[in-house]
Amino acid sequence: MPKKGTKSKKAVDDGPDQQENKLPDYLELQRTRVVCNADAPIHTQGYQYSGTFAAMGVDNSVSVEKFCKNFKIDIKRLTEDEMEFDMIGVDASIANAFRRILIAEVPTMAIEKIFMADNTSVIADEVLSHRLGLIPLDADPRLFDYISENDVPNERNTIVFKLHVSCEKGSQRITVKSGELEWLPEGSQLSMASPAQSGDKQKTFTSFSQSQKEILENPIGVKFKDITIARLGPGQAIELEAHAVKGVGKVHAKWSPVATAWYRMLPEVAILEQIEGDEAEELVKKCPVNVFDIEDLGNDGKRAVVAKPRACTLCRECVRGPCGGKIQLRRVRDHFIYTIESTGALPPEVLFTEAVKILEEKCERVISELS
Repeated sequence: MPKKGTKSKKAVDDGPDQQENKLPDYLELQRTRVVCNADAPIHTQGYQYSGTFAAMGVDNSVSVEKFCKNFKIDIKRLTEDEMEFDMIGVDASIANAFRRILIAEVPTMAIEKIFMADNTSVIADEVLSHRLGLIPLDADPRLFDYISENDVPNERNTIVFKLHVSCEKGSQRITVKSGELEWLPEGSQLSMASPAQSGDKQKTFTSFSQSQKEILENPIGVKFKDITIARLGPGQAIELEAHAVKGVGKVHAKWSPVATAWYRMLPEVAILEQIEGDEAEELVKKCPVNVFDIEDLGNDGKRAVVAKPRACTLCRECVRGPCGGKIQLRRVRDHFIYTIESTGALPPEVLFTEAVKILEEKCERVISELS
C-alpha cells in the first residue's frame, strides 16, 4: 500500500497530466492547415522548430519513427502514361524534391547526334535535328550506360536510327512521320571514310561488338509513330542517321522523362454555419467544379453540403459574397495530390520508384561525407 498522501504508480500513469498533450484547436489548425481567405491565404509558414510548442508539452520534432508511422502512398488513378496518388505525412520540401528529381534527374534515352547525308526539304538541318531530339523513344534507359566525350559509341551506350524518305517528282506532297525512323541494332551504316584498300572493313560512326537484339528483350523504337517530322514536296528527300544516348533533363529537356510532374495540397471545404434555402442554391451554382450539392431536409427545406472537396481548385468564389463567412477553405499541409505524366520511356510508377532511389543515393552521399 502506498503511504498516505501519495499515489500509486498506476494512478500516476493514468492521470491526465501523463496523457499525450494536445494543442488547442486554433493552434492545431495553424499547424496542420493553410487557410485560404477571400483575399489571400494565411498560416502559410510551417512550424519547423522542434520546441515550438514545448511550453504546452507537445513535441514538434521530426523523427524516423514518426515518419514511418505517418507516411502513406495511396494510388488513386493509374494508366499506361499517367498516375495520380496521394502522398501523406511528408513536408512540402520532400514532395518538391521528388518533383524536381522526376523532371531533371531521372535518365532517359534521347537522340543527341544527327549525321545528315541529304536534306533538300524546307526545314534547316539544325531545326530538323531539334525536332528529332524531342521524339520520345521506347527504350528502357536502365539497360544502357552513360557515354562520355572519350567513350566510343557501342551497343551499351548508343541507339542508332535511320531515316531515308523521298518524294518523287510529279507526286503529291508527303508527310514524314516519326514511325519512319528505323532502328539499326547492328549499329551505324554510314561510313566515316572510304576504306584505304578494297579488302579493308568499312569504318562507321559506332563500334558494336554484337547486335542489340542479342542483349535486349524488346525491340527499340519510337513511343508515338504519328509525330510529324517534316513535309516533303516533289523532288525533296531526307537521309540521315540519328544516335540516341542516355542523359538527364537538367542537361536538356529532351531527356526529361515526364511531360509534367506536379502536386497540390489536399483541399478541405468546411461549412461553419448551415447554408439553407436560396443561399444554398446560389452557392451550388457559384462553384465552377461542383464541389457543393443540395441536401433535401423535407418540408421543402434544403441546405448546402460539401459533395466533392477533392475537386476544389481554390478559385475562392464560394468565400466571396454574402455567405462567404459561413465557409472556410483549407489545405492540408502534409497531404499532397501528386500527378505524374510520363512521356512514354518508362511507366509513371517506375519513374517514381527511380526518383525515390535517386533521393536515397543523395542522402547516403551526404551521410558519407559527414561521417
